[in-house]
Amino acid sequence: MAAVTDQMASGLPAIRRTPKGTFDLVFRNASFLAALFVLVLLAGIIGAMVAGGWPAFREFGFSFLTSSVWDTQNDQYGAFPAIVGTLSTALIALVVGVPLSLGIAVFLTQLAPPWFKRPVSTAIELLAAVPSIIYGMWGLFVFVPLFAAYVQIPLSNIVEGMPIVGTILYSRSPSGLGILTAGIILAFMIIPFIASITRDMLEQIPSVLRESAYGIGATTWEVVRHVLVPQAGVSIIGAIMLGLGRALGETMAVTFVVGNANRLSASVMDPGSTIASRIANEFNEALGLQLHALIALGCILFFVTFVVLVIARILVARVKSF
Repeated sequence: MAAVTDQMASGLPAIRRTPKGTFDLVFRNASFLAALFVLVLLAGIIGAMVAGGWPAFREFGFSFLTSSVWDTQNDQYGAFPAIVGTLSTALIALVVGVPLSLGIAVFLTQLAPPWFKRPVSTAIELLAAVPSIIYGMWGLFVFVPLFAAYVQIPLSNIVEGMPIVGTILYSRSPSGLGILTAGIILAFMIIPFIASITRDMLEQIPSVLRESAYGIGATTWEVVRHVLVPQAGVSIIGAIMLGLGRALGETMAVTFVVGNANRLSASVMDPGSTIASRIANEFNEALGLQLHALIALGCILFFVTFVVLVIARILVARVKSF
């Protein structure tokens, strides 16, 4: 047996051995450089944004965050309407998109027949790959006219004069454009991401847990509520925060349908603006203090996304602790 082994070994090509630890050292240094590159890139982006926006912060101070004025003729700028518009559209997107996404994921993993599951899953993945400008064009030419004719006008006629509800849902100029429209379009955009990640996480849960719950008489709702969601809670939060990050920074689709009006309105039906849409509309022709004000808006958006990341970390840590 030893002779056969020696004969087989003699037929193998000689393996050139490298000094012990060489590959480990190269791999360690390459990994360190890759991680360092990310930090350097992030520091460079932050430095460039702060340096570009500092003249606006220095000129207007804290009033830049609270002022509603955006006067390019007199170089007076305030970010408050854009900040409110950004947060409002993102919140609407989450309110609309998260329940639909979770419903899609649960249906695909628990209820859908095999012949129906595959085409729906493929459609969701295709929607995730659609460019944002396509969503914007579809929203402007298809969704906006339908929304104005069948939602804004009838709803405005119903709620006109009502306290609170009439203020929030009444449209002074029912053109279809507005904060609510932008939020709904953003919801359509984030649904594929949240639904796909949630579906994948639910599929990774061991089937024995579900079968055990069904075995003791639990209904489908009870299995989802008490077994699947707690098991995939961390991943679901991550998927929602990923969708929120896209909603906050989305530019082209929102620019098409938000109305791009620099004003604050208590009604979600009225046109407004977001930080991203304001930058997209004016950056190409901005000079001087206006350019610095737009870069300062970018700094604010960067800070908002950082806060969202911190909140996501806190939520994940709390879910893991339970």
